[in-house]
Amino acid sequence: MITLFHSPRSRSTRIVALLQELDALEAVGIEIVSIPRMDGSGGRDPRNPHPDGKVPLLVHDGVQVWESSAIIAYLADLFPQAGLGIPAGDPLRGPYLSWLAWYAGVVEPVLTLKAVGVDHPALARTFRTEAEIEARLSEALTDRPYLLGDRFTAADLLLHSPYAWFGKPGRPVIDAWVERCMDRPGARFAAEFDARHPAD
Repeated sequence: MITLFHSPRSRSTRIVALLQELDALEAVGIEIVSIPRMDGSGGRDPRNPHPDGKVPLLVHDGVQVWESSAIIAYLADLFPQAGLGIPAGDPLRGPYLSWLAWYAGVVEPVLTLKAVGVDHPALARTFRTEAEIEARLSEALTDRPYLLGDRFTAADLLLHSPYAWFGKPGRPVIDAWVERCMDRPGARFAAEFDARHPAD
């Protein structure tokens, strides 16, 4: 049994999008829970077994997988027929895993700190800057539609998600990539799903 603990209009929305892209909606149950929101609404849900009361959380036969990057890699490997992951032994496996880790270790901290108005030279040295993130993405996307080439992967699904949430950065190559990712069936399904299940 596989269950995704999800709260609409949160970081777990991208996992709902992934489930649709993987054609795994019948194999994975979605349990809607409340979470504490930045505006003070919501609250920790006793039905949610996440150790921090957050989402997303995937539970597979009693085993917990948390953090979006880990859940995305796990699900893409679990449902390989969809072709959203890169299998072990493929030369693109290393870059694919690196993009997933780079999101968690660099992109999310930098964009979150910017959103809350925190800035310090030590943070830029540690995590890099928003301009450096955009330069890296622009370089990767020059002359190709997706991060790893012509093929949309789970790395694109994860890396475009903050721009789908906060807005495109205004760099044409990145903006066009975000639009392509937002036009995917998974993104459209997740938006419709969340609209039918309002946040707490």
